[in-house]
Amino acid sequence: MPHALIQRGRWLSTPMSMTGQHPGSTLPATGEAPPLVVVVVGDSRARTRALRNFLSAPGFVVAAEVCTAREAEAAVVEHRPGAVLLDLDPASGGIEAIERIMGTRPTPVVVCGALAAHSQAALAAGAVDVVGALDALPTSPQYVTALRRHLRVASRVRVITHPRNRLREKGLDGSPGADAETTRLRRPPTPHGAVAGSNIRVVVIGASTGGPPALATILADLPADLPVPVLVVQHMADGFVEGLASWLDGLSPLPVVMAEHGHRLRPGVVHVAPARVNTLLRPGLRIELRTPPKGQFHVPGVDAAFVSAAAVCGSHAMGVLLTGMGRDGAAGLRTLRDAGCLTVGQDEPTSVVWGMPAAAQALGAVEAELPLPAIAAAIAAAVAVPEDGRP
Repeated sequence: MPHALIQRGRWLSTPMSMTGQHPGSTLPATGEAPPLVVVVVGDSRARTRALRNFLSAPGFVVAAEVCTAREAEAAVVEHRPGAVLLDLDPASGGIEAIERIMGTRPTPVVVCGALAAHSQAALAAGAVDVVGALDALPTSPQYVTALRRHLRVASRVRVITHPRNRLREKGLDGSPGADAETTRLRRPPTPHGAVAGSNIRVVVIGASTGGPPALATILADLPADLPVPVLVVQHMADGFVEGLASWLDGLSPLPVVMAEHGHRLRPGVVHVAPARVNTLLRPGLRIELRTPPKGQFHVPGVDAAFVSAAAVCGSHAMGVLLTGMGRDGAAGLRTLRDAGCLTVGQDEPTSVVWGMPAAAQALGAVEAELPLPAIAAAIAAAVAVPEDGRP
């Protein structure tokens, strides 16, 4: 299938500076970096005071302490902070607060405390980072250090208006009002074996920071009769990937499952790479879960998955590299393109962090650069089986 089906394009916009400063802010005349302005959201005044005390250090200014989703939205609009620190249980409006902030004035949100236990929902709603027990015990001095470090990193993340409202309007946001049973009934059977007439045998998608909501947007828009399997490699800590897969399964017309060692990828099924290991493709589109080499920083590795897809499928694979910090996936996407595969990179205006796609662009690995809302349609067009059944 000719790759000309996908048109290169960008959305015109003025992105926020990667320094975390919002439009209209200025640096002091001395040239010194200004303190990071933070809005703190907690489930009680006692909790917000505690969080404020955690940030009582040079380089931080707490502009407001609030306790509800509506107050959080108003405080972000009023103070235009560089980041939001959010400790609000979902039952008290934690997810709603993220959605309001990301829908009104997108601002990097770091989740901690009670909401950290619901990390997949928080990340899906638009949060960019989670500080939980994997970082440090909440009662330890290291926890305070982790909070400050995560806020500084998050403040440098460029965020965009979140697509959750659009998903909600379509009944695909995973909320209690969505008809999950109807969604499942729309799913086609998932036969084994190759699909006659399709030039592309597999679609491999890599993502990091900002990946969960981007994946939700793409998977929700894929057709229920997609004739090829999809492999998703998302940088995520152990213990969270299964929750991500479960959440995506409720949004997508395609079933979403965890990739399992020795199993074949199935057409019309989204397979999510587990944590702690690299997920590789072997002949017959079988899955190999392999311990990463020492020194590999990002696990699961996007590069490893892309390179294995090129080795197994030759030119009959499609690689998609989404938002994320760092360079993982760039070299692997170049390997796919060198093999003759179609390669897509998310564009800068719609990326939470245009790091991995930018690195791929610099290597000449991206054939088509597309805004996030256009990627699902691009995948569907690329893998469609022509009416005459021939590629």
